[in-house]
Amino acid sequence: MEHAEVLLIGGRAGVGKTTVGWEVSAQLRAAAIAHAVIEGDFMGQIHPAPDDDPHRERITESNLTAVWANFARRGCRRLIYTNTVSVLPEATGMFERALGAGVRITRVLLTASDTTARARLVGRELGSELDHELAGSLRKARMLDARAPAETVRVATDGRLVVDIAREVVAATGWAGQPSARDARPGNDHGPTAVEQP
Repeated sequence: MEHAEVLLIGGRAGVGKTTVGWEVSAQLRAAAIAHAVIEGDFMGQIHPAPDDDPHRERITESNLTAVWANFARRGCRRLIYTNTVSVLPEATGMFERALGAGVRITRVLLTASDTTARARLVGRELGSELDHELAGSLRKARMLDARAPAETVRVATDGRLVVDIAREVVAATGWAGQPSARDARPGNDHGPTAVEQP
């Protein structure tokens, strides 16, 4: 494998990105498929934001570049990256700069109903940020639905076991030996991203 490959798992707060990311990793480990995992939110966790980087975009990219370089030096070529907005087109440049211009990107947008996301957040958020997370989850769900590229694989999470969700996500990558949704399309030229599943 000459170029790096990255699986971007995005979605609203409460959709299960981190949980699914770890289960994807577990399934890949069980299949002896080498990879690394980065929780994207941690790449920009600095307060206050740098004066010259109010949205923490540069610190996030700098940290991603450094962490990936450490993985790559040890032979890693596949990355699972979880972050709410990682699937949006404007994030592409960061991954191309951090992982190399030839990086193969698979975008997966996890989806959940407002009711499901709220129930998960209420069960998860034990501190002072529940109201903020609930409002942000609603807003970002609409934004992601409208702006995620057409080739993004959308995976519903309502009422499903995490192992089944992760199996669908792994299949989208083609990493486990089966063709990805993109590769299975007749006449496909193996472009840089996966396609939306029906």
